Amino acid sequence: MNYRTIKVEITGTVCRIRLDRPEARNSINELLVTELLDALDRHQDAVTVVLLEGLPDYFCFGADFQELGTTAVAQDRTDRGPEPLYQLYLRLATGPFVTVSHVRGVANAGGVGLVAASDVVIADDSARFSLSELLFGLYPACVLPFLIRRCGFQKANYMTLMTMPLDAAAAAAAGLVDATGPNSEALVRRHLTRLKCLPKPGITRYKRYVNTLDDSLAAARPAALAGNREVFSDERNLMLIRRYTEEGKMPWEA
Repeated sequence: MNYRTIKVEITGTVCRIRLDRPEARNSINELLVTELLDALDRHQDAVTVVLLEGLPDYFCFGADFQELGTTAVAQDRTDRGPEPLYQLYLRLATGPFVTVSHVRGVANAGGVGLVAASDVVIADDSARFSLSELLFGLYPACVLPFLIRRCGFQKANYMTLMTMPLDAAAAAAAGLVDATGPNSEALVRRHLTRLKCLPKPGITRYKRYVNTLDDSLAAARPAALAGNREVFSDERNLMLIRRYTEEGKMPWEA
């Protein structure tokens, strides 16, 4: 497939997906979500590992504020709902494959959701993880169920309230990252060497089983979608987003 926002490479039973929106710091827009879901649909039955990567400086910067820069676009998003994004996180977390996120540079907001939904997270020492939403009156409604499952309530709560970035070591201490180092490519190769040995039926059964042990992601879905709709239908929040995209002003600036 000739995708516009991602690049997909299949090597044996490994599906390597690279987010590829350099002009937008790999931010999440509707097309990116659609193409990621399509790639997973096409390959999930044949592959055992999905490796999700970004660019050297940006793994994923979160929601595309340029796309949300007008009330009309934001309202259209609210009407259609955040279901596709939540479904993407859910597919990464529960699909019949091992999801590995390889993070270099910035993972912010919705990008942290991609990370938190992964089975294994490998971070370069350059990686930084943050939830900046509350600065704009938003909160990471769709991210939090996955982040809480991975890190626990209080660590997710602290990241949300402080809005400050964690470096790779701090993210590892919080449980968001599983392995980190100065040569993350070598870490990825080492993990894939092991993960590629796992049989497809074993992975499928294991993922199905562990997701019966914890139904928090499915249970949180209605509240997460409702929370997302609420914050993106608030005109003041949309005004702060527009001002940021058009004038470069942060919410606290006069």
